[in-house]
Amino acid sequence: MHTSEERERLTNRIRRIRGQLNAVERALVEEEDCSAVLHSLTACRGAMDSLLYEIIEGHVRFHIVDPDRRPTSQQAKATQELLDALRSYLR
Repeated sequence: MHTSEERERLTNRIRRIRGQLNAVERALVEEEDCSAVLHSLTACRGAMDSLLYEIIEGHVRFHIVDPDRRPTSQQAKATQELLDALRSYLR
């Protein structure tokens, strides 16, 4: 990752996701209602998708678009369009 602050924030998100997955496992073991399990799985997937987007966005902004050079307006627009499409797909 690019900063220790970013790394800490992302690892905290992973810990929350792990907690959500543990809750799903408990729900299955305890034979809870299927709809409750499905809602929990949907929340896990949303959290994973958000984490995936954040890591891809960082990669694009720091490794594909040169952070040491100001992108042209066309490059900035194309980068934002790509990230917007990806965010829309991961919702």
